[in-house]
Amino acid sequence: MSALQVEQIVTRLMQLPALPTVVAELLASFGNEDVDIALLAQQISHDQALTARLLRVANSSFYGLQSRISTINEAVVVLGFRAVRSMVLAVGVSGVFRPEHCPGFDPHAYVRHSVGVGLAARALAQATGRNPELAFTGGILHDIGELVLATCFPEQYAKVLAYRAQHDCTLVEAERDIIGLDHAVVGGLLADTWRFPASLRSAVAEHHAPSAATADSLADLTHLADGVAHALGLAKTDSEMVMPVDQTAWQRLGMDSEKIARILPQVMKEMDETCQAFIA
Repeated sequence: MSALQVEQIVTRLMQLPALPTVVAELLASFGNEDVDIALLAQQISHDQALTARLLRVANSSFYGLQSRISTINEAVVVLGFRAVRSMVLAVGVSGVFRPEHCPGFDPHAYVRHSVGVGLAARALAQATGRNPELAFTGGILHDIGELVLATCFPEQYAKVLAYRAQHDCTLVEAERDIIGLDHAVVGGLLADTWRFPASLRSAVAEHHAPSAATADSLADLTHLADGVAHALGLAKTDSEMVMPVDQTAWQRLGMDSEKIARILPQVMKEMDETCQAFIA
């Protein structure tokens, strides 16, 4: 047993490299009506690596544009500020972590699953009249606690991954058995440390237990999208399991089997190219 204490995790989170300035400012822009969009676009442009990844996503089949976007300003004009903000947060927050020193952690499988959940959440949001860009961001970031654990506690998390393989159980069960808490709890601690807006925090911290969330929260969408991605096996790993869907979340979203069936082809169509755009 290598149990982790919340205090240990918070201390390690405080030692992480700072978020890129523009990513931190975009997080702070939720709920702010006086955002200087032109200034933020200019700041994004100054980060060449972030800009390159952002443009790859913008020009992928994810948005299905007829002509290519070559600058951040064009992206803001064509796609809108909210879409650009969602893409920057999706690629910028995850880029802080380096999980390559954790034996057993598969970064490509992580990206594939995260993108799959993002795409499914976006499609579900469109089908239920909710914000698709926010849903995509929540889906991409929902498992960020896994990256925290694999980066900050690689030895302990390697034991979690080995235990899951040996016992053929879910990742959450392995995490709770070995380190005493799960990646959703850790993701919530990160969201508090980096001051995520409440909606994004709920997607990260409550995606395995959305019945405790408020009605119509992003946690419901993310939970259901997580189930869709696992059911489709989008991570392409032997350990992937179909997860039970919380009926409270299902009912709050007004979901039915026909709506689910309609979004599946869209998710599968966009999957591979969007994954390539998100892999640095």
